Amino acid sequence: MIGFSDIAQASQYATSVDIKFIVLTVLSGLVALLVFGLVIFFAMRYRRGSLASRAPLPNWMHRDLEIGWTAATAFTFLFIFWWMATAELGALTQPNTNFEIHVEAKQWMWKAEQPNGAREINEIHAPSHTDVRLVMTSHDVIHSLFLPALRLKQDVLPGRYTYLWFNADRDGTYSLMCTQFCGTDHARMIGKFIVLSPGEYARWSAAQPEADDIARQGAALFVSLGCAGCHASASRVHAPDLHGLYGSKVPLEGGDFATADEAYIRDCILLNKHIPAGYPAIMPRFKGTVTEAQITRLIAYIKSLSTALQGAS
Repeated sequence: MIGFSDIAQASQYATSVDIKFIVLTVLSGLVALLVFGLVIFFAMRYRRGSLASRAPLPNWMHRDLEIGWTAATAFTFLFIFWWMATAELGALTQPNTNFEIHVEAKQWMWKAEQPNGAREINEIHAPSHTDVRLVMTSHDVIHSLFLPALRLKQDVLPGRYTYLWFNADRDGTYSLMCTQFCGTDHARMIGKFIVLSPGEYARWSAAQPEADDIARQGAALFVSLGCAGCHASASRVHAPDLHGLYGSKVPLEGGDFATADEAYIRDCILLNKHIPAGYPAIMPRFKGTVTEAQITRLIAYIKSLSTALQGAS
């Protein structure tokens, strides 16, 4: 249930959404008043028995009036569409940030994992004035994460990743909820979105149960699953080098290219899809062998190999 605090604007994007909503509401109200006002005016002026002239207008006046209000309506619509589309497309452009929170939806809870490995259920802590990226997937059915204080909503799908990013500028505790009917306890799939100042977030993070960060957990899993036996630099098996893989353009068999994002790496792990050019399709499929949480850790480790490479350069 949305509380009073969720009406507050906890980010600049939320402020822009509210401004656009108010502008559209006012414009719609003005148009409605104009239309109903003209209907009432003409109904009264040309009522039966009135002395108002009913002589037809000249043909040129009919034409000019039609062209005038049609052109005015069209240009107004195009301006509003351009304004809204430009603002929304700009908001979809994700910033370059290494601060990622992994979110898994499951009937009927939200499971979040912080960059340092801290895990939460039905709560997401985030620092204010920081670009934060949510990497989300579903364990079972379609869900939808709604953060009303940020005016953000994104479907969370099984078998693939969806993303949200935000920069909250107002500390506080807000609601998070599922807005996609996902089963009998859908209405109970709610939680807290907690925005802390960077200092408070650092203290909260340090107070969580000690655990390796996601990338380190992924590194250990990478070895235990036998991935290092093929992808290590000293391996005798001809397998792709994973250093610098994330975010790069990978040439595929047949001449196509694919971007090595989270979805690409996930498909490679589970289904052995997107075989790079020049490599045999010998990698085993791990579908049914690894959990969604383990995939998250493996991807975080592979991403860290690219981050480390960029830092060294």
